[in-house]
Amino acid sequence: MGKENQTYLTEFILLGLSSDHRTQIVLFVLFLIVYLLTVSGNLLIILLIYADSRLHTPMYFFLKNLSFTDLCFSTTIVPQMLFHFLATRKVISFTGCSIQMFSFLIMGCTESSLLAVMSYDRYVAVCKPLHYTTIMTQRVCVLLVMGAWASGVFVSLVDTTFTLCLPYQGLNVINHYFCEPPALLKLASEETYKAEMVIFAMGVIILLGPVSLILFSYWNIISTVIQIQSGEGRLKVFSTCGSHFIVVVFFYGSTIFTYMQPNAKKMNQGDKVISVFYSVITPMLNPFIYSLRNKDVKEACRKLFRR
Repeated sequence: MGKENQTYLTEFILLGLSSDHRTQIVLFVLFLIVYLLTVSGNLLIILLIYADSRLHTPMYFFLKNLSFTDLCFSTTIVPQMLFHFLATRKVISFTGCSIQMFSFLIMGCTESSLLAVMSYDRYVAVCKPLHYTTIMTQRVCVLLVMGAWASGVFVSLVDTTFTLCLPYQGLNVINHYFCEPPALLKLASEETYKAEMVIFAMGVIILLGPVSLILFSYWNIISTVIQIQSGEGRLKVFSTCGSHFIVVVFFYGSTIFTYMQPNAKKMNQGDKVISVFYSVITPMLNPFIYSLRNKDVKEACRKLFRR
């Protein structure tokens, strides 16, 4: 068959996490609970920060943006996944796949930048407390958030463009539960080396760059905490920064594994499970991790529900 007679794909079939019907029902219930917790938890954080004036600080401004990002992040992926758990034929159009990929990358890359911004905020608060209000002004906070979103849009645009510009003919079965560049590249009918290198380069910028800033921030935070004489003071700093560090380990550990390794010809079950951590689990955990031991958030919650 000549190349001119080959037709480009108009839809993809997603294999999902399991082909067993009973397992899919169990996964549907499990991921439905996770999604409901994600939506309710992140909406609650946004509402509390909006309603309580004591939470109108840089740290909670960044947390509000992180919650909004997590809400959109999860909504881009999970509702379709839930539908496919119950569907006989797990189909997504090429356009739908493109939109999902673009949206998912924006939210994921923005979250990566926001986590770095939040680590910088904690660094200034702990290491330069006397200058905190002059450094972290409202204008600076807004610019940092705008920069996080701009970086997310830029990386998403580059990754999506290089992934979708490749021809997709013949095979249309994606061994994944959503449209993600590494999974889609395995179906391309031409050499994917250039696209892989571009995605790797974007990964260095949006993953290793923020991780470097986070490591720098926490190195200085730990050095400062060691010098604090008061045990209560140390505990307060660690409780403030510890929650952020847990989120960082979950999110960056799984994303770096996925996007900073050579693109193998096949995606195995382990790769899909790792994707679940940053695409489904982390957006659910963030509001609970940040509010579990946070007195300000718990007090705002009590105040809200006493009305």
